[in-house]
Amino acid sequence: MAAVLGQGIAEAAQEAVWHGADTVYAADAAALAHYQTLTYCGVMAQIAQQAAPNILLIGMGAIGRELGPRLAFRLRTGLASDCSDLRINPDTRLMEATRPVAGGNAMATLVIERTRPQMATVRGKTTEPAVRDASRQGHVMAVEVTLDDAAGAVTLVERVKAEATGVRLEDAEIVISGGRGLQGSGDFYGVLEPCAKVLGAAMGASRAAVDEGWVPNQMQVGLTGKIISPKLYIACAISGAAQHMAGCGYAQTIVAVNRDPDAPIYQRATLGVVGDYKKVIPAFQKKCADLLK
Repeated sequence: MAAVLGQGIAEAAQEAVWHGADTVYAADAAALAHYQTLTYCGVMAQIAQQAAPNILLIGMGAIGRELGPRLAFRLRTGLASDCSDLRINPDTRLMEATRPVAGGNAMATLVIERTRPQMATVRGKTTEPAVRDASRQGHVMAVEVTLDDAAGAVTLVERVKAEATGVRLEDAEIVISGGRGLQGSGDFYGVLEPCAKVLGAAMGASRAAVDEGWVPNQMQVGLTGKIISPKLYIACAISGAAQHMAGCGYAQTIVAVNRDPDAPIYQRATLGVVGDYKKVIPAFQKKCADLLK
């Protein structure tokens, strides 16, 4: 089963069927055109009560981070948040959810034994996406949207859409990031950005670089920034603090470029390059450009 909320969602509901859902609960209403926590939480609670799922999963994005705990509280159940792996125990038939703790330095396995549904928010790109099959048949069930009094507690006054160029950090298969070891915003846009354009990559940064004001907040990767799982993560002049690695530790391949051979990031990196990023990155960029010609 799947749930789709929004306005004009017929196509999205059909996509859910083609990606494996036998039943899709579709809540289509003008009040759902833009995400608002109380409104979406109320409608999702209605769907959960109607469908009575044993397991309820939500993507761990900006919406899931806010919606998951509120919905779990409303349904009086538990929530395993920011999970990187899920499995069903063949003996207990319970979901076992694995998530990073202690800044990503350890992993914990959580089990919701007594309440239902068993809920989890799941990191993106930690599992292979379902294969799209346009021949699949399923049932799209329209949900009557009934808003409770709580939904009116917040009034949307204005929406400001941020200008974005290039690949979104959360969606990128390749990310190149810089840390405090860079020498200011000039190196982000003069050294890293040209390489990112050649690779079709998104740009990220450590919290230290954001705090210095070199790059905007939306580029921050880490426990208090974006949590990403790209195929390739290139970390330039980043020491590898636990808070940063919690945001990128599930990249399939991590390449570290740092002049300090004892930098903690080398303990997590797939490949380490001990050297000056000002020499390494332009040389790497040129090699990639030559190969892509």
